Amino acid sequence: MTNSASPVKVMVAGIGGASLGTEICKCLCLAGKYEIYGCDISPTAYGLYDHGFSQTFLINRENYASEVLDICRYSGVKWLIPGGEQPNALLGAATNLFSRDGIRVVTNDAATVGLFSDKEATFNKLSACGIPIPKTATLTSADDVNAVGLPCIVKPAMGSGGSVSVFFAVTTDEALIYADFIRRSGSTPIAQEYIGDDEGEFTIGVLSLPDGRLVGSIALRRVLDAKLSIAYRGRGGVISSGYSQGYIDTFPDLCAQAEHIATVIQSRGPINIQGRVRNGILMPFEINPRFSASTYLRALAGFNEIDMLLNYLITAELPVVKQIKPGWYLRSLTENFVDKEAIK
Repeated sequence: MTNSASPVKVMVAGIGGASLGTEICKCLCLAGKYEIYGCDISPTAYGLYDHGFSQTFLINRENYASEVLDICRYSGVKWLIPGGEQPNALLGAATNLFSRDGIRVVTNDAATVGLFSDKEATFNKLSACGIPIPKTATLTSADDVNAVGLPCIVKPAMGSGGSVSVFFAVTTDEALIYADFIRRSGSTPIAQEYIGDDEGEFTIGVLSLPDGRLVGSIALRRVLDAKLSIAYRGRGGVISSGYSQGYIDTFPDLCAQAEHIATVIQSRGPINIQGRVRNGILMPFEINPRFSASTYLRALAGFNEIDMLLNYLITAELPVVKQIKPGWYLRSLTENFVDKEAIK
């Protein structure tokens, strides 16, 4: 059990502006029992100048994991949370490096992170587990477009958190052009059936313990009429951005479906499921094996998944899920001024 007079030191790696890392910092501040440190590879990362952090560090891109380890040692930090997709992949793969110094990387297990970093493998796994999914195919020819149908979504098989390089195609030629662009960018393109948003688009966080026990889940029905939340709208389709906002409620049927997904894929930490609903069935189009950038909205609603998981890891006390507060949870951008002499 930790002493309430001695805040727990936590490092957040990856703290760019409007990022998962800065949202994690807000969750830790809300809990009121952590001493929060942060690091980033960019000197203009917003979080480096965010007063929610006790101290921040500019680190080198080269030997990233070793650099993060050095500042964790310097700061006396024993809990490290990746603040984005790339830090999650890099630090998740280096958990043994950190554990030798008694530092815990707070993320899902390496197998889950590896699986859900590859969308082709993700949807093959979901399909094999009997989870309803949009039609999905590796995009190499017009036949693949025909198998999925039009309109369709074209996106990279790897990465693309926050709807980066995600395209809405209404013709076969368009789909093949987008696929060629993705290949030229060094990734493998996939085509995916477009599911309309008539029954809603949801982002659902599911938290499991390292032994696989389910803690709980929380769902947000995304509002898709705000510029911040839309990556594309036109020609009969809409693609959401990486900035979720909308209505949080219990949504028991959808949360039960999301929890089933977490169970069958043997999640060992946080996952975030994004999907649309068709005939009452959740159709996931993206699963990220990490905390979501909407995690602070969830914390405001009473589901502080970061604090729940950290508290369990520190004390071994099973998390108690509070009753959430239904309502609209909205967001915007925040500005900051940094004097040219203060840039790191």
